[in-house]
Amino acid sequence: MANTGLQMLGFALACLGWIGFMVSVAIPQWKMSSFSGDAIITAQVTYEGLWMSCVMQSTGQMQCKTFDSLLKLDSTTQATRALMICGIIAGFFAVCISAVGMKCLTCLQDDEVKKAKVGIVGGVLFIIAGLCVLIATAWFGHRIAQAFYNVFTPSNSKYEFGPALFIGWAAAALAIMGGAMLCCSCPRKETSYPASRAYNKSAPPAGKEYV
Repeated sequence: MANTGLQMLGFALACLGWIGFMVSVAIPQWKMSSFSGDAIITAQVTYEGLWMSCVMQSTGQMQCKTFDSLLKLDSTTQATRALMICGIIAGFFAVCISAVGMKCLTCLQDDEVKKAKVGIVGGVLFIIAGLCVLIATAWFGHRIAQAFYNVFTPSNSKYEFGPALFIGWAAAALAIMGGAMLCCSCPRKETSYPASRAYNKSAPPAGKEYV
């Protein structure tokens, strides 16, 4: 089996990535207004997230408004929401299952092979959760970049990457790396040998019979 330290490191990284998923979903800074034009007023900054849009004034005051209708949202935001929620749910189950498969805990201690397999299942779930978040953030970022470089997009309507995207990318990388470390706890195949016959000392040696 894998080293206990490697398994604990992978579990810690994956859990940290799962926490990053929730932070990325919660904050509204998925995209922020760009100041790439020549004559752009910088008195306020506009942020948009998955659940709300916010406007920050130059004085530091921020006003946020949640999206009123789900159906009015564009398909990218809806798909990103779904993938992020799937990643968080898969990460929750991965944390629970991986905790059972940890060598430092007493759960399933009698069967080390089964315990290692449980840890592998948890690692696979962490990788799936990381891929969901990675796809969601990469897709959202691609749409931001596509609109930014579109010549028909007005300068005051362009957006750039927000901090939530960078948090999501880092969290997805941590979850995938941690899940890969947990998957390294594959049980070794034990070579089975035929059972040796017990030697009976009391039995007389077999000899040749003479007539």
